[in-house]
Amino acid sequence: MTQQTPPSVIGDNGRPVFGVFEDAIPSVNAAAFDYRTPMGNKASAFQRWVGFKQFEYFGVISSELLFGCALANVRYASVLFCYVYLPKTKELKEYTFRSPFALGTQNSDSPVQGQSHFKAPGCEVHFGYADAPRSKTITVNLGKKLQAELTLNETAAGFQPMSINSQIGRNGYVYAHKVAAVPVSGKVSGPFGNYDMEAINAYSHHDFSAGYMRRETFWNWACFSGELADGRSIGLNVSCGVNETSYSENCYWLDGACISAGQAQFDYEQDDPMQPWTVTFANGKGKLHFTPEGLHLERQNFLLAASNFKQVFGRFDGFIETAEGERLEIQSQYGFVEDQYAKW
Repeated sequence: MTQQTPPSVIGDNGRPVFGVFEDAIPSVNAAAFDYRTPMGNKASAFQRWVGFKQFEYFGVISSELLFGCALANVRYASVLFCYVYLPKTKELKEYTFRSPFALGTQNSDSPVQGQSHFKAPGCEVHFGYADAPRSKTITVNLGKKLQAELTLNETAAGFQPMSINSQIGRNGYVYAHKVAAVPVSGKVSGPFGNYDMEAINAYSHHDFSAGYMRRETFWNWACFSGELADGRSIGLNVSCGVNETSYSENCYWLDGACISAGQAQFDYEQDDPMQPWTVTFANGKGKLHFTPEGLHLERQNFLLAASNFKQVFGRFDGFIETAEGERLEIQSQYGFVEDQYAKW
């Protein structure tokens, strides 16, 4: 059940406001958080600084092109990666940039108003958030390698974001705001070609997550954005391993309406993510088979920090059943799954 949206993630008492909300919370206001150690003592300034993490991800899906760009700020470093995957040729272009101590990085403290950017040699990326009208933009400049200017439009009548704030560990929290199956306009271009998003009937998704996350964390995630055979828009966001304390982020979008999907299980080969996956809704209202086609892999171990990240591109087939008993047939819908471990 959704709750009325509070003005900020942290309440007047310094504690997070937990729940699933009707709309985006307009202010993360992390500085107001009364952050404590597991023993209940006030956290030091360093613990407050290093404990806060933020992640922003912008993705585009169509049968012609899959595009993704993610910015992660873990305080002592920031990482940006972009990729383009072409389903017809199975061609994958991927680029990763890192900045120590997040130099050249700025993150918005709101998913509906503000700017985020990342700048490093050979790379400049901007995320923009606007509330009136509700939209998100991304500009990517990687020189001759990749150019993108995209606008995600959330003004369609009745569109509902997924907005959740959940407890993490003893004293942490994560606020997550997600949208999927949202119309997108603009262009993506590079040596691989020039693509107009409206011409290829692309849909977009976005993830804005911030908070005091677990030092070591793991998740699976599945997402797609597209259309059903009858032309209605359909999007999916289900995960396992995060945002599951009292509340769940798992949902799907049908013509802009955000509908709870309950818990989900992921069945796959960890040692070979290019083998088929199965995603099953615990309530029996959905089962999806995922056929991998491409893989973005990152494996880094710096002892104090580590990442074992696999994002797989491919096609979903299966069904989702609505509360009214309608069976939504998912047929060769392009999307993503993830297997992610992080120590940060």
